[in-house]
Amino acid sequence: MTTMTASAPLRLSPARVFQDGISLAWRGVLKIRKNPEQLIDVTLMPITFLVMFVYIFGGAIANGDIGAYLQRVVPGVMAMNILQASMTIGTSLNTDVSKGLFDRFRSMPIARSAPLIGAVLADLVRYVVCMVVLLVVATVMGYRLQTDFASLLVTIALLLVFGLCTCWISVFVGMLMKTPGAVQGVMFVFLMPLTFGSDVFAPADTMPGWLRAWAEISPVSLMANAARGLMNGGEFAGPLLGAFGWMAGLVAVFFPLAMWAYRRRV
Repeated sequence: MTTMTASAPLRLSPARVFQDGISLAWRGVLKIRKNPEQLIDVTLMPITFLVMFVYIFGGAIANGDIGAYLQRVVPGVMAMNILQASMTIGTSLNTDVSKGLFDRFRSMPIARSAPLIGAVLADLVRYVVCMVVLLVVATVMGYRLQTDFASLLVTIALLLVFGLCTCWISVFVGMLMKTPGAVQGVMFVFLMPLTFGSDVFAPADTMPGWLRAWAEISPVSLMANAARGLMNGGEFAGPLLGAFGWMAGLVAVFFPLAMWAYRRRV
């Protein structure tokens, strides 16, 4: 019996790389279907944040007007939860590398970057589930869309792009750290100030000057304000332009770093 080991071509066209990435993304989707517990964080986390902040803190923050606070906080929580959902891919990739799965991929005639691209694309399913759960719970709690359905779809599409751009931070950390536990620790330290140092839950003008300066230009605040404008009505072009600037910058910095760390690790 002979063992045949195929090696990846040295040069692959972008179309071939994308095709390999899509194939492995489908593998990721099937993996989620067989192990639905992978969706626990994107289903329970939005409910927890929404219920906790609206019913515990909403009255104090909005002077008792919980309905108005709900209208304000839902688009912000959508932006925050997409960011949080995008930060778990590093742990998943680190686990796969630690178990030797990527060694198996290296023996296959596919683009070397395909497993990474496939994992990122498969994560879109988690983002969509997160958005659907959040909107259903928010509607039950009393949130009402103030614009139209097309604006809601545009908001969701923009948030998915936001998640696809920010996830490269987690991919970089996941390829850099030695253990999944270390990845979780680093991402937690990164996420907490980024999400709560924003105007998702409270207006920026109620914060100290130094924190307000950051909250007004934070990517989470800008994305949240763009979503508020699209879903509740109001200005959205300015915040959206700022959010696009952050997304372009994050991809420009962390995509090359992630690919460098990936090639160094795998």
